[in-house]
Amino acid sequence: MIQYDSDDIREMRVTAFYPTIERRDDQWIDMELRMDVEDESRIHESITELTALVICTLGGVIAQIVPQDAGCDCDFQFTASEKDQIRAFVESAEIQARILLLAAPQ
Repeated sequence: MIQYDSDDIREMRVTAFYPTIERRDDQWIDMELRMDVEDESRIHESITELTALVICTLGGVIAQIVPQDAGCDCDFQFTASEKDQIRAFVESAEIQARILLLAAPQ
């Protein structure tokens, strides 16, 4: 993770994701990802409850990946490698199928 206005960059390796996925409206799917990481010391001390908010189109295309602390925006961003890990999970067949089910007309 990268903290704004800081040179302290800590790379996290995610070992498991726990998604909560819901349809926001006729354009977006919101996904909150809770994560297990290989080494908890890689998470900055000021973060109490790290999650990722992933905003996708109804077709499952990622529009944005945002780190959050206790459900709120925070002063951090994910590194390119961390975004790649999140992207790989969201683009997996299982998660894409769940997104498409939510996107289907009711």
